[in-house]
This record gives sequence, structure tokens and C-alpha cells, in this order.
Amino acid sequence: MDALSYKTQYATPRSFQPKWFVIDATDVPLGRLASFIAYRLRGKQYPFYSPNIVCGDKIIVINAEKVRLTGNKWNQKEIIRHTGYPGGQRRPTAEMVLHKDPRKLIEVAVKGMLPKTILGGDMFRNLNVYVGPTHRHNQQQPQALTVPFNKA
Repeated sequence: MDALSYKTQYATPRSFQPKWFVIDATDVPLGRLASFIAYRLRGKQYPFYSPNIVCGDKIIVINAEKVRLTGNKWNQKEIIRHTGYPGGQRRPTAEMVLHKDPRKLIEVAVKGMLPKTILGGDMFRNLNVYVGPTHRHNQQQPQALTVPFNKA
């Protein structure tokens, strides 16, 4: 047997061409949606996954304002942020964030599930969240993708 035929192939940025997918967030629980998006952004669904490079897909999320939270999380869940000044911690509820900018709910949830490094920031840039059913990435011909574990 030739030992060269058993070489492990590693993904490189040049060898990987990301795919574009669009996800409809209508009535999908926020946590399930965020974990599915983070999984796809990292590229863990591919056999050539490498934790040291960005080998995930580019994700477009539409209808961000229709995401679902279970229980009393609309009033109890707090999206913590800080202004950068002493005493500047702000704790708006999920309902307040939804009324101000619905995209932030999904972005904060996904960003918390990605690595807290420069690589995680690069992965996060592959996420595009839109309010409403339209997006501006028709030129990339994204494929529709559904969250597989959506329990209504």
C-alpha cells in the first residue's frame, strides 16, 4: 500500500468556496435558530472542518422580527450591553430590543455561540440578518435552508 494515499487533507481558504443559504426565522425558537446558524457558520457540517480557518457558509436570515421566544422570555430575558462609561451597563428586555432593532436579537444570540477570537469575528461577518422577507443578496443565488429541529 502506498502511504501517500492516506494523507489527511486539510481545508485552506483557497480550497474552500462558501455556499450561500437563506433561512426564514418565522416562528423558529431563537436559541435553536442561533445554534443552527453558529454550527453552519463554523463549517462543522463539512468533513474538511478545521477549527483554525473560516470554512463555514454565508447565512442570510430573513423575517428577523418574527422569531419566537418561549415562556415569559420576552419580559425576563435581558440583552446586556455596556456604553463604555462607568455605570453604563444597560439591560433592555428582549421585547424592548425587538421594538428597537429586531436584528440584534439574532445577532447577539449567534455571536455568543461563536469563538471569542478574531476568527469568531470573521465567522460573524458571514451572517446577514434582515427585517422582512426581502434581502439584497439575490445575485449570490442563495439556497433555502430550514432549521431541522424546529418544534412548533
